[in-house]
Amino acid sequence: MLSLRQRALLGGIASGALSVGVGTLMVFSYINTRVLEQFDATLQDRHTQVVVGLSATTDDPETLRQLVFDPAYSTPYSGRYWQVTDSTGAIYTSASLFDETIAEPPRGNDETIIWNTSGPDSEAIRSVYQKITFEDGTEWGVTVAESRSELINERSAAQRYLLPVFGLVGLIGVAISLLLMSAIVGPLRKLRADVAHRWDRGDELTPEDYPEEVSPLVEDLNKLLHRNREIVSGSRRQAADLAHALKTPTAILRNELAELADAGAHTEPAEEALTRIDAQLSRSLARMRASNTGELTHSRTDLSNSLERLSRLFSVMAEREGKTLVSNCETGLHVRMDPQDIEEVIGNLLDNALKWSRTTFQITARRTGSGIELRVEDDGPGIPEEARLEVLRSGGRLDTSVKGTGLGLPISVDLLAAYGGSLKLGTSEILGGLACRVKINP
Repeated sequence: MLSLRQRALLGGIASGALSVGVGTLMVFSYINTRVLEQFDATLQDRHTQVVVGLSATTDDPETLRQLVFDPAYSTPYSGRYWQVTDSTGAIYTSASLFDETIAEPPRGNDETIIWNTSGPDSEAIRSVYQKITFEDGTEWGVTVAESRSELINERSAAQRYLLPVFGLVGLIGVAISLLLMSAIVGPLRKLRADVAHRWDRGDELTPEDYPEEVSPLVEDLNKLLHRNREIVSGSRRQAADLAHALKTPTAILRNELAELADAGAHTEPAEEALTRIDAQLSRSLARMRASNTGELTHSRTDLSNSLERLSRLFSVMAEREGKTLVSNCETGLHVRMDPQDIEEVIGNLLDNALKWSRTTFQITARRTGSGIELRVEDDGPGIPEEARLEVLRSGGRLDTSVKGTGLGLPISVDLLAAYGGSLKLGTSEILGGLACRVKINP
């Protein structure tokens, strides 16, 4: 479907073309009429001059050439002619006709007749003819004609001058249509920006801030935003309630297994199975939380603050095991993720790095052209390239010598994917072990 801007552009071009086309036809028609009227008026004036001259020379029409002073009448085939015919059919012409004559319309009453005919060498001319009766009783047919090329040239000149003007008018019309459309679309752009910010602030849109045509839409959006927030909040509460409800039974089972182990029973397989159940539940709850968060909220988290707190926590844990955590994170970093979700991702990555590092692991965070890049690296054994995709997808454990479920990375992938982020595994160029590279939208 065409956008509003495209529709405005096409509509402006169509309306401009139609307006210019109709306007051009009407103006050209008016100009043609006016030019023709002026041309005919000039012809009639010349016709009157010939009639006045003839009235004084009816007894000797040959002298009429001397009374009508116009150089064009003396130049052969100049395009300007006169001709008089007496009652006997004798014809007297201007020198410009040379040896040619002009056809006369059928004789009728004494009214003036203006018509198009042909002159010397089939030249297209416009002629004024009238039958005149003088006081001496003589009757004469008086014709004055002029080449139509002058008329055509005047029309063409007027059209040449007006066409660029109408083209400019058309362009102005299209530009005005676009400006008008921009003004009309302005409230919609404002509404789009306000909707995005309202997700951040949680307040409602104000219908009075928009034109009356948009106000009903704003009210509906307020209801939709409120309903979506309720859905998100309810889903996250349900996930939290489910997690809390499962903690008690798993805690009881762990206590029972501990008592059995104290009694000498072999409980390691059961403890490991229970640990994997806990991990799978955590992954499912994380997916549930993410699926009801990533697309519906635009929460903005202070990533630098979260990194600082988690770095202090894992630094203490690392010291207990004789290891070192190096933190190199930029300040003022923010991401559009729920604080709980992004901190769970960072916690999982740091926990893996702490477990598998020999002496050192580090975390770095910085801005890039496409968003925020987060790296967690260690000096441990790393993960073979052929096994990295499987580890991210299923959480399979490649080495069972270190306690864990192997689901920390898949949970992180699920949470990041919900917000349009990504997690990739590689080899650390600095420490030589595993490098986890996270990209997050700012």
